[in-house]
Amino acid sequence: MATSRLTAAAGQFRPVSLRRRGLVLERAILESALEQLSTVGWNALTMEGVAAGAQTGKAAVYRRWPSKEDLVADALRAGLPDLDEAPDRGGIREDLYELCRQVRAAMYSKPGFALRSVLYECDSGAAERFHGVIVQQVIEPSTRLFREVVRRGMERGDVRPDATSELVFDVIPGLMMYRSKVCGSEWTDEELAEMIDRIMVPLLRPVAG
Repeated sequence: MATSRLTAAAGQFRPVSLRRRGLVLERAILESALEQLSTVGWNALTMEGVAAGAQTGKAAVYRRWPSKEDLVADALRAGLPDLDEAPDRGGIREDLYELCRQVRAAMYSKPGFALRSVLYECDSGAAERFHGVIVQQVIEPSTRLFREVVRRGMERGDVRPDATSELVFDVIPGLMMYRSKVCGSEWTDEELAEMIDRIMVPLLRPVAG
């Protein structure tokens, strides 16, 4: 009798499947790809390693993404932080400083590290695969915000009316990427402020009459 009761009770507690499916599994795979990129880099990233990090089989990865280029492109699309709001702190210096801090935070997030590993390690053929992602989610949003900050400065009168050259909008991203890629160092708050005070503000401010 006791044995039959135990058998019946055991039947009420069926094993719970921990296998993930659908969007949950896809999210886990994309997060694992970003983790692999930010730690081992593009060259050492493998579909097997991504599968292990997502605790799934490599067949589940290959069913969704036939190559690591396809997988990484989707991981970057899903993971890169949005740059969608230009700061308004009342002055061009303060606005640029806050925007630079936002860009720096994106650069040094896990997706930012992943993107930089792609940019630094990919050959030209593979890098072309990510061109659209970089333009749509990094270059265009950041340029739009810099333009908005400068336009607002013109309206306030603390930016000269002809400060609309494309070169102006390349200065901050160019310097930040140079420091990161070539020098291998980060930007401190003090260095961001110095870049704005010594380069950007003199470049943008109205010429004294």
